[in-house]
Amino acid sequence: MLNMKKVKNPMPEQDPAIRSTNFEEVARGYTPKMAVNEAMRCLKCRKKPCTKGCPVMVKIPEFIAKVAEGEFEEAYQIISETSALPAVCGRVCPQENQCEGYCVQGASGEPVAIGRLERFVADWHAAHAAKAEPAGSEEGESIQQGKKRKVAVVGAGPAGLTCAGDLAAKGYDVTVYESLHKPGGVLAYGIPEFRLPKDIVAAEVAKLEERGVTFINNAVIGKSETVDELFEDGYEAVFVGTGAGLPSFMNIPGENLLGVCSANEYLTRINLMKGYLPEYDTPVQQAKRIAVVGGGNVAMDAARCAKRMGAEKVYIVYRRSMEEIPARAEEIHHAIEEGIDFQLLRNPVAVIGDEDGYVKGLECVEMELGEPDASGRRRPVVKEGSNFILDVDCVIMAIGTKLNKLILETTENLQPNERGGIGADEGAATSHKGVFAGGDAVTGAATVILAMGAGKTAAASIEEYLADL
Repeated sequence: MLNMKKVKNPMPEQDPAIRSTNFEEVARGYTPKMAVNEAMRCLKCRKKPCTKGCPVMVKIPEFIAKVAEGEFEEAYQIISETSALPAVCGRVCPQENQCEGYCVQGASGEPVAIGRLERFVADWHAAHAAKAEPAGSEEGESIQQGKKRKVAVVGAGPAGLTCAGDLAAKGYDVTVYESLHKPGGVLAYGIPEFRLPKDIVAAEVAKLEERGVTFINNAVIGKSETVDELFEDGYEAVFVGTGAGLPSFMNIPGENLLGVCSANEYLTRINLMKGYLPEYDTPVQQAKRIAVVGGGNVAMDAARCAKRMGAEKVYIVYRRSMEEIPARAEEIHHAIEEGIDFQLLRNPVAVIGDEDGYVKGLECVEMELGEPDASGRRRPVVKEGSNFILDVDCVIMAIGTKLNKLILETTENLQPNERGGIGADEGAATSHKGVFAGGDAVTGAATVILAMGAGKTAAASIEEYLADL
């Protein structure tokens, strides 16, 4: 019998007053009873609109039906047919704009909590059946019996991990080159422990290693070795999924003062280099009053990390209103609960320093919303004479990232696209024979699930390309 409840089963969470002092995961996850009850809210729509909203085309009604029956491992196997990172996606994907945004239940109430169910299923599998051997396709087994064809993947983020996983499942010899000392990309260096525990990322990498994927860390392709040299090493195809990790700044006066940093650096020190743990020597600025500039998920992550690192006051400074803020509603809600001060319709114009060159304030102006710009959002306009100064000793810039052009600059016959990223067609093929690209390296900064979709597309195209050689 369907559960016609109009609201989602609530997610158990840490108390805000407690969680804002630790890096333990905020959301605790559904119990089996909660998961079954939530799964029973699914209407089993014939046209399955939720699946159409998923970039990797997870068979959503099918896996939810198994959860409703209590068949959690079968649900996991259904998800795993198309998604390489279910434990990750269930935690960090913007389901409200994708699968859940298409859920028919949402027309008269809240959509089915697809993301929470995906997380539950992945966590249940990890706790009860993670040692089961990954299923291999007949096609993959036939390739493994013959000569393995070598593919190089550049970048161990969500796009690269997905591409590597799909190709390894088909029997290809895949090596992933990662510039940092641990695989995971933004999953490892960008997303905080309290949203995505790093042991989950490590477990996903371990699964790929069990399938035969080789990881080479501390390898900066374009410096230690070029893309063309990878072909000389015997690789027949290369996928570039390097992301877009180069930070952006506002180019306002005072940005070179001590106490100004990018969110990329701040989060990398805390997340990848364990700066929040006392037994690690990673230096992280211990500021008391911090302004985080930006309104995306990265800004929320930086602000919430700053609170946990001991800041007495943390501001989010964003030039538009709450209606236009791009971060996930869940992250905004959690930030507000944790005491983050939202300075909306405010924009920095200068960082103020003391006589020793350290930050002592952030000069801002008030904004008002005018006509919509090219993005469709109302354009913020400065209120003349509205300047004021926030009393802060640290400023974290979280206003977006861009592509590091190292691979474009060191690879012959590799053309950029109009956005400055690597040019690639719908099948991820670039202008360089045998080179494919996808994710943020092509589109600019986007979501984990879109990067995964790009990696999946590239894997299919690489298989087709190699079949024609």
